[in-house]
Amino acid sequence: MSEQTHLFQDEIVKKIIEKTRVLWALKHALSLMSWDLETYMPPRGVEDRSVAFEELEGLLHRLSRDPELEKLVEKANERLDQLNDYERGVVRVMKRMLRIVKLIPEELARREAKVSSEATVVWREAKKKADFKMFEPYLKEIVEIQREKAERLGYEEHPYDALLDLYEEGLRTRDMEAIFSELVPATKRILEKVLSGGFYPQNHPLEEAKYDVARARELLKSILNGFEWPWDRGRLDESAHPFTIELGMNDVRITVRYEGYDIKRAVYSLVHEYGHALYELQIDPRIARTPIGHGVSMGVHESQSRFWENIVGRGPWFIPWLKERMDKTIGYTRDYTLLELYRYVNTVKPGLIRVDADEVTYNLHIYLRFTIEKKLIEQSLNVDEVPQVWDDMMEELLGVRPRNAAEGVLQDIHWSHGSIGYFPTYTLGNVIAAMIWRTLWSRSQELLRELRLAELRRWLGENIHKWGATYPPKELVKRVMGEEITAGPLIEYLEWKYLKLPGEVEDYLKP
Repeated sequence: MSEQTHLFQDEIVKKIIEKTRVLWALKHALSLMSWDLETYMPPRGVEDRSVAFEELEGLLHRLSRDPELEKLVEKANERLDQLNDYERGVVRVMKRMLRIVKLIPEELARREAKVSSEATVVWREAKKKADFKMFEPYLKEIVEIQREKAERLGYEEHPYDALLDLYEEGLRTRDMEAIFSELVPATKRILEKVLSGGFYPQNHPLEEAKYDVARARELLKSILNGFEWPWDRGRLDESAHPFTIELGMNDVRITVRYEGYDIKRAVYSLVHEYGHALYELQIDPRIARTPIGHGVSMGVHESQSRFWENIVGRGPWFIPWLKERMDKTIGYTRDYTLLELYRYVNTVKPGLIRVDADEVTYNLHIYLRFTIEKKLIEQSLNVDEVPQVWDDMMEELLGVRPRNAAEGVLQDIHWSHGSIGYFPTYTLGNVIAAMIWRTLWSRSQELLRELRLAELRRWLGENIHKWGATYPPKELVKRVMGEEITAGPLIEYLEWKYLKLPGEVEDYLKP
């Protein structure tokens, strides 16, 4: 506590932190309930859980609107020039939080909590049955709630801006339109060259190879051990949709799913979630349980998971390290060379499922969801029209068409959570991850080429993770990379890996 006192010296800021401890504790409890809902809760438990969510969200909303807390934040805001960066971060985050809770009435917050907890269970069943009609009434209500939230929060240009800002502070519809206007045509151009070039295969025999789930669990544990995963601070469990949740800096939980074939799906969902988890584990412990003691935004968070999954994990430098662990556990990879394994984990094929999409096609999936969400919120698209629009856009962008709703509109859990405005942060994360790649490649490329995992973790910790939410996301990225967020670095990375690297890849594949 003395270190935190040293970091936060302003008396008003210290009072703000003290008053927000109960808010942190409630969020901690809600996070644990959410994790349980997705993992071990029996299906009918949702009857009580949805009521508990509704009541606790209502309590959190009421406590967040504490007039004394608001006065303290106003006072601290008047003396910003006397505060250090951490203290200014607390004031910024609290001003933002107070604005949101004042504009969103408790009744709406409770309604959203209840509907989304019910919708999560219905979505799971609807996906199993590939039946959009089961989920449609819940999605209609969720969209209505999000439209109302957008109107209450306010916006200057587009109602979708208000929802984007909830996940990525300062993000606007026009920002994403600018990124996609460059990225979508560049992606189609790169994809065409990759498919005609033939180095990166569309299919690989290992995609059909079945594995024993017990051995797959061993493999994933061995990967985490190789990453020096702190088992006393984290867990690895299973769920329908892989995710990471942070209950506190010493309790960060990953989930994965095992499908029994195509082991790279499990491997790379783990490596992806590890990137999220590492971010939370490396935040400066002196800001624990404060308003800035968490990742700054979903886009920056996603940049960490995509950096580990793709730039580290699917890079040629990772393959010897991975093959050693695969050979010892699942075994059948012993029959394949390093080059063959590299090509397996980097297949490029227009497909239906976002979470299984390769690096080249992935952002087209996000563009589809961005377009649909924007239209839903501006009311130029109705919920019952979504499956048709989804299928048509999938065919237009990727040349494939879903056979059913499970392969199409029902594949992701996000809308059941009410998370409209979330999907664009995936592409934003890919862009920022590419910016990190370009920065490291120009300054310290040996960290990647020689797979110096501890040094990579340390570099990310010192430059990005430790700050938590001290700086706004756009400012943090500018501080670290020295440039604004644009599609350019991602296009450069994709061209390097998929068009240039094939002629040089064997130089990198050294045990």
